[in-house]
Amino acid sequence: MPAMKFRNSAVVILAAVTLLACPAQAFAGYGHGGSTNSDPNTHTSGKSDGKGNISATAGVVYDLSKNGSGTSTGAVTPTTTWTPPACYYAPKYSPDALEAYLTPIWEADSTGYEWDAQQRDRYVNGKPYKDFNKDKAGKGYWWDSYVTSGREGDPGALDCTKPIFWVDTGDKPPADIPQAITPEILSQLAYNEIRVPGTKVTLAPADNTKVNLPTWAWLDSAAFKPVSVTASVPVLGISATTTATPYSLKIDPGTSDAETYPASGVCEFKNGSIGEAYAKGKADETPPCGVKYLRSSGTGSYPLKATITWKISWTGTGGSGGLLDDGTFGATQDVIVQEIQSVNR
Repeated sequence: MPAMKFRNSAVVILAAVTLLACPAQAFAGYGHGGSTNSDPNTHTSGKSDGKGNISATAGVVYDLSKNGSGTSTGAVTPTTTWTPPACYYAPKYSPDALEAYLTPIWEADSTGYEWDAQQRDRYVNGKPYKDFNKDKAGKGYWWDSYVTSGREGDPGALDCTKPIFWVDTGDKPPADIPQAITPEILSQLAYNEIRVPGTKVTLAPADNTKVNLPTWAWLDSAAFKPVSVTASVPVLGISATTTATPYSLKIDPGTSDAETYPASGVCEFKNGSIGEAYAKGKADETPPCGVKYLRSSGTGSYPLKATITWKISWTGTGGSGGLLDDGTFGATQDVIVQEIQSVNR
């Protein structure tokens, strides 16, 4: 596959832990963290002054202010088998915060003396870290694993098994950790948060169409604008903005007894819109986007499916950027097709 703005009014912090001394957190799995939030639209963590200013936090911060919104929005589905990473590594603790997290676990003796002793050696007794690296406070961060929202049950979520490790400010994480957070990984995490509008098309005739009558189809151009999500790690000063731009609409009439306009059924976006609204005087014209049913739907209806393909790109810190896999999002609507009634004299 191809290589895969920040408005203060709508900032959501996912998998974030304040980089200050803090109470122990209840993470799944000893020594490894997970996403602290499962619903990015309703759950936040970290500290704010109420004006959108966030205190220093570890983990990934998402700006959803330019994302799609509303009850009909949904996540795009990649057109290939690609998926965002199920887990990744990013800063999570200051020295004091790691001590506050690990010490209660050791004191509870829930993981066994031998394991606890090994952990104390690693983080306290200088093998290789001493006293949680408190002498380096403010000069780096403890990194740990996170699970991507929505991927908690994915087998790949168990791939990040490295123990919590230290990275000095300005240094790169160890080379043997491919899942360490980068602008490109941030772009993929932002892809996971993209939400696009529903795809119900406007039809003319609106309520019931007729056999052999070209039915015009179009989308409300005001609703179909590019949407974007920015993912960042404030303590590292890196970010990536992933943008989804509507590209084409595919119409599936819901029956083989139909013809589409164009014949491929794929209507491309032109001049910021897709299809053309029907107007009086166009009855004899061929719609640029639409369908013609060749048989009545009888007492039922046909399930017309409209699917939009979104081109997805990203830009990130340091001039990085590129393309991500196209995504699709579709919806089905019922279309009643009637025979044209005629009067015989």
